[in-house]
Parts: sequence; C-alpha cells; structure tokens
Amino acid sequence: MSFIATLILILVATTLAGHFSARLAIPAVIGELLVGIVIGPGVLNWVHPSTILTAFANIGVILLMFMAGLESDLNQLKKYLKPALATALCGVLLPVAVMSTTSYLLGDGIKEALFIGVIFSATSVSISVAVLREFKMLNSRPGATILGAAVADDIIGVVLLSVMIAVVGSGATSGNNSLLLQFLLQAAFFIAAYLVVRWVAPILMRVSDRLLIPSARTVTAMVICLGMAELAELVGLSGAIGAFFAGIAVAQTHVKQTIDDHIEPISNAFFVPVFFVSIGLSVSFTNFLSSLPYILLMTVLAVATKWIGGEAGAQLTGFKRSQARIVGTGMIARGEMALITAQIGFGAHLLPKALYVDIIFVIVLATLAAPLLLRWSLNGTNETAD
Repeated sequence: MSFIATLILILVATTLAGHFSARLAIPAVIGELLVGIVIGPGVLNWVHPSTILTAFANIGVILLMFMAGLESDLNQLKKYLKPALATALCGVLLPVAVMSTTSYLLGDGIKEALFIGVIFSATSVSISVAVLREFKMLNSRPGATILGAAVADDIIGVVLLSVMIAVVGSGATSGNNSLLLQFLLQAAFFIAAYLVVRWVAPILMRVSDRLLIPSARTVTAMVICLGMAELAELVGLSGAIGAFFAGIAVAQTHVKQTIDDHIEPISNAFFVPVFFVSIGLSVSFTNFLSSLPYILLMTVLAVATKWIGGEAGAQLTGFKRSQARIVGTGMIARGEMALITAQIGFGAHLLPKALYVDIIFVIVLATLAAPLLLRWSLNGTNETAD
C-alpha cells in the first residue's frame, strides 16, 4: 500500500472511529488507538510502521503539545508548581519500585527489571491533554498540575534513562563526563525556554506582523514550535516538551487566538490521528497467549502505580480527593514517552526481543485504559476551570 493510500485509510478509519466513540460516550482517542491495532500488524496487517509514518506521528504529538501549551495559563502552572513536583516525584518513585521488583520476582534479570521500572516511570500527557481539552479542564487546578507534573516527570525520566544507559547499557555512549555534559545541556535548554517565553517569541511575533504575507504569523509560530522541539531532542529531552514550552511562549503574545485558530484544524484533522494510530501499530499478537498472565499483571501495576502515586502526591499538597483522583488518572498514560524509552533500551541491549514485545503490549493497554479512567474521574467531580 502506498503512503498516500495509507493516509487515506487512516483518516477515514479514525474519522469513523471518532464518530462511533462519540456515540458511545468514550474519548475519541480510544477509537484512534483501536484503529491502529486493527489495521496494523496485530490484526489485519494492512499498515506497518515506517519512517515517513513515524515522522507524521512525531509532528502530531508535537502539534498536540504545542496546542496544550497555547491553551495553558502560565500563571496557573506557576501557581501549582508545588503539587506538580509532588505528583511527579510520587508518580515516578512508586512505578520504579513496584514494577522493577515485580519484574525481578517474575524472573527477569536485574538489569532488565530496573529498566522496566524506568520505562513505566514515564508519563505521556498527550492523551490526557486530549481528554482535558474535551472537558475544558486544561486550566483547572488538576489540569495545570497534570501538565506541570508531566514536564517534571519527563526530566526525571530522562535522568533515569541516561543513568541506566551510561551504567549498564552496552550500545550507547557512557561515562561520567558524557552524563555531566548531558545534564548541563538539559539545564541550558530550560534557560533557553525561559528566554523564548520572556523575550524571543514576543519579538519574533512582532516581526511577523510586518511581513507582507497572510500566513506570516502562523509560519513564525510553527518555526518557534518546531525549533523548540528540535532543541529539546538535541539535549536528550522529548520534542513534545519543547513544543509545550513553545506553545506557552506564543500564548504570551498578542496573536495567541489567531495561531490557535489556524493550527488546530489541520493538526486535529491530519497529524494527531496519525500519532494515535501509530501507537496501535506497535501491537503484535505473536506469543500473546503464553505472555498474557505477565502482560495483564504488569498492566494492572502500570495503571495502579501511576494512579496511586499521582493521587498521593496531589493529596499531600492539599487537593481534595476528587481533584487528586483526576491528577492520578491523568498521569496513567504512557504512550509515546514509554515507547520511545523502550525502543532506546532495546537498541542499547537493555531488553531482549521477547520481553520488549511484552512491554510494548503493556504500554498500549495502559494507554488505552488511561483516557477511560480520566474521563470517569472528570465525570465524578464538579471541578471547573478557574
């Protein structure tokens, strides 16, 4: 199947899946994830992961996080910095401890068990963002805490991944000097992000006002978005985090609404569905039955540890139980962050092939459960955006 035909299939299938998801009152992202499983190697075998499809999926998650940043209230993120840090720490430590210990007790080696803990310390807030946006809760107290915790979570996860690969990885560069350099580069990125938010983005958007083309503002915003994503990846962070900061930066300018109106339609209609489908394409049913007990147990633990950890962190900083539950369920999804971490570990010989496939299944199942649980939590509270 040609790439154009693949795109047509994905767009038609995700549109229909979104329609029926709405009729069943479940998040549209569930339908899009299931489309990936059905048309991918797991069931019909029509579509396979490819370099160009991965590139489109990467653009999708970058745009999704850019829009999340664009719609985020910077004052809210600052206001809830303390609960965000508490949520991130609890939501990392519990999965690392429980998932690593369980993996080791089930017979995995100490190296593999530790790395599995690192994989499930990750949070893919992109999927939670889609549900929060649907409920107009991005700028609520729980929503702002989830976004802030996701940023801190990503930093902690990258540190853990860097240490694992440096200490026990056989396929990656190691050494104290390289680790120190990477940490310094990541610190420099956040300094650069502050400068972009404070000065660079406003200056560039004012310059775009003087360009004699109708799309100058949108093009400039996209350059900021993609540039920040690329810079984040260069220092070992997720491009999604860079895009999120780019969205915050553009949101502080006078063209916020214009950019949102121009980018959201093409993003939601084209790139974001490809991203969610790409997660489903990772599923393979080879040796599924023999691995099923392991997959189910690890999926339950993956969901429970993030939920309990996130909820505990929120409650420790004064959240009501219903609000803390939103935060906890909002941190469950692993998605692209865990998939990327697993792929890096597999490439660095930290995971054998069979275990890698099982872990991919656990990531996908936990990701499928996440929006359903978050929606349930949101329906059970009277919390509104403030």
